[in-house]
Amino acid sequence: MPDKETTERARVGYLCRLIASNFATVMESYDAIVIGSGPGGYVAAIRSAQLGNKTALIEKYSTLGGTCLNVGCIPSKALLDSSEHYHRAKEQFSAHGIRMGALSLDFPQMISRKNEVVGATTAGIDFLMKKNNIDVHHGLGAFVDSHSISVTPSKGDVYHLGAKNVIIATGSKPSSLPFIEIDKKRVITSTEALSLAKLPKSLIVIGGGVIGLELGSVYARLGTEVTVIEYMDALIPNMDRTLGKDLLRSLKKLGMKFHLKAGVKEVKAAGRSVTVKADNKKGEELTFKAEYCLVSVGRKPFTDGLNLEAVGIYTDERGMIPVDGNLRTSQPHIYAIGDVIKGAMLAHKAEEEGVFVAETINGENPHIDYNLIPGVVYTWPEVASVGRSEEQLKADKVNYKVGSFPFKASGRARASMDTDGQVKVLAHAETDEILGIHMIGPRAADMIAEAVVAMEFRASAEDISRMSHAHPTFTEALKEAALAATGDRALHI
Repeated sequence: MPDKETTERARVGYLCRLIASNFATVMESYDAIVIGSGPGGYVAAIRSAQLGNKTALIEKYSTLGGTCLNVGCIPSKALLDSSEHYHRAKEQFSAHGIRMGALSLDFPQMISRKNEVVGATTAGIDFLMKKNNIDVHHGLGAFVDSHSISVTPSKGDVYHLGAKNVIIATGSKPSSLPFIEIDKKRVITSTEALSLAKLPKSLIVIGGGVIGLELGSVYARLGTEVTVIEYMDALIPNMDRTLGKDLLRSLKKLGMKFHLKAGVKEVKAAGRSVTVKADNKKGEELTFKAEYCLVSVGRKPFTDGLNLEAVGIYTDERGMIPVDGNLRTSQPHIYAIGDVIKGAMLAHKAEEEGVFVAETINGENPHIDYNLIPGVVYTWPEVASVGRSEEQLKADKVNYKVGSFPFKASGRARASMDTDGQVKVLAHAETDEILGIHMIGPRAADMIAEAVVAMEFRASAEDISRMSHAHPTFTEALKEAALAATGDRALHI
């Protein structure tokens, strides 16, 4: 239940909007209004329009695509790819017989290319909105009542839109720690890390999760001295522990330094540097100094300005909007998807939910199996996982068996000089049904799709082992791991 202060704030907010609404221009009504244009939002809008609904999309920023396309998934992948090219040129080209002159780095051009990729991608979303006859409204969307949304543009007057159904897809924003002041100059988030003016000589990363490791690896490949401080005892702690251990070894080869089980207690920026103090597992104080500090301790739902209280919707203690099995809020015609609800904060999870809601509104019976939504870390080697981890199976006392295959035994991996990592298959000990597949290695982000398909159709490890995989390919490692899980039958190790 909301406290007294929250209730009063909601009342005042509602009254203010009610007064403003008297002067607002009433515009069109829609079958579905989507608030937020990230992957979940724009996909929900497209699917809604495909089903014949009159659909509108509200986005407070000038460009569509949300965090993922503008300051997240897409720009980070652009920099990851650029930095990997540079690293390979520096470390591997000579082994391939490629001779170069003095290798140099044009970091501003790298950032410029990233911006071009973002621009082309967001322009693509604009095209898709026009193609599907979706009305786009730029401005802050907020509830006036359960069927009325106000739009406050950056310039111009407030106006209202009517809605039969509403889909909240406002995403998330970077989290921090209470004692850290993010000045966006020296103490930065992932947003600023994607647009630095020049290559930093040193960088401290607080957090050993996906975002911190991806961006940390970008700069490490380019020559930045990167130090990662992680509170837990492992990297990517939410994934199978084998992956975290292998990733740690690989990233150390880049020169990255790691301090696990270390609790940050102070972050101070002064001039052109940042000092970070942390206590290690022995209780000893450690002091770190670098040009920048990237705070990467997760993300939190973003619902600011929605005026949810006006329609009787309240967030939980984590700031998330509670929903039922059909992703309905406490108001049956108002839905929420993506990072504002429970579950992994993944773009493709939001997309699946967007399609699910659009089809639910139209009376269809869509399907989402959250256990089969893959997780990916776009370092190199890449990390990918679907299903349950060994730790989860042990906790649930499931009788399982394991098969693994290292990429160092793969001819394709040796040919590409990408021998770090492995594929691990977890299968039920009695039925042989696949319970989880976890991999770290080259192109794992693409390889995991085969694992998802197999598990969607409840395949056994033997089913995969009987499939012909082209030779030589990275995917052969999955077949070999499946063979290893079915009677220790791997052929190439």
